[in-house]
Amino acid sequence: MQDPYAILGVPRTASADEIRRAYRKLAKELHPDARPDDKASEERFKQVTQAFKLLSDPEKRAQFDRGEIDADGRESAAYHFRSRPGAGASQRGPRGQFEDIGDIFSELFTDMGSQGRTRARRPQASRGEDVRRPVDVTFEEAITGTRKRLAFASGKPVEVTIPPGVEDGQVLRLKGLGHPGQAGGPAGAGLVEVNVRAHPFFRREGDDIRVDLPISLKEALEGGKVRAPTVEGLVEVRVPEGTTSGALLRLRGKGAPKSDGTRGDQIIRLMIDIPMNDPELERFIEGWTPPTGYDPRARFRR
Repeated sequence: MQDPYAILGVPRTASADEIRRAYRKLAKELHPDARPDDKASEERFKQVTQAFKLLSDPEKRAQFDRGEIDADGRESAAYHFRSRPGAGASQRGPRGQFEDIGDIFSELFTDMGSQGRTRARRPQASRGEDVRRPVDVTFEEAITGTRKRLAFASGKPVEVTIPPGVEDGQVLRLKGLGHPGQAGGPAGAGLVEVNVRAHPFFRREGDDIRVDLPISLKEALEGGKVRAPTVEGLVEVRVPEGTTSGALLRLRGKGAPKSDGTRGDQIIRLMIDIPMNDPELERFIEGWTPPTGYDPRARFRR
């Protein structure tokens, strides 16, 4: 084994308390219950434990410091000393240095199922469990924000703020609304899972809101002003003269709120709506001849 002082990371002048604290820290980090299936940590744990066994025994530590025994507790080949009656025996009772190791494991790993010495232990503080609650909001509420009343661990309704721009499936974490902690530990969190109901004509793409706006054939040909829906209500937009179906209009700042305080856009796709069973329109179409060279599908023939 290497130098036990180096293994524990303490100087040779370290006190018994310093050695004990160093071992407690390393044992907690390297214990097989804390790192299952980690062979390197398991081997390091064995070395740390062996080093502590030697240095926690005052007599063996003194023998090691004088060079009389090596790091494994065997008689040093470089220093032949005469054995004394009882040499090497611990002066701290029949369990010797193993008392310290048992105490430390009992304190550190009771929550892992480790068996320590039989004595009363103060329960360890632990955080309470989280409580998850779903909440349904409309498309408009998700964009503009709203407030909902929900009950968590206490059963008492709490008014929860749904922030503007929340997305479907997003989880809001509310500190302290979960189950109480144990032995003075903090309470868990309230987790609010937001479900945004589908809208009949709005749809969200990132920070933008899209909508298809039907226009008449006359409006498409002649252009003019029409009213279009937004999440805040109707607004007036201008349809360009000679608009074709699928043309896009962009309303700046009418989309979903962003984290920087700005908003995305609303994109309107103009869709020409043709009335069915209109005799006058049918007669017009029958007598209408497309202009020379007109081919609505010309781009597909390239």
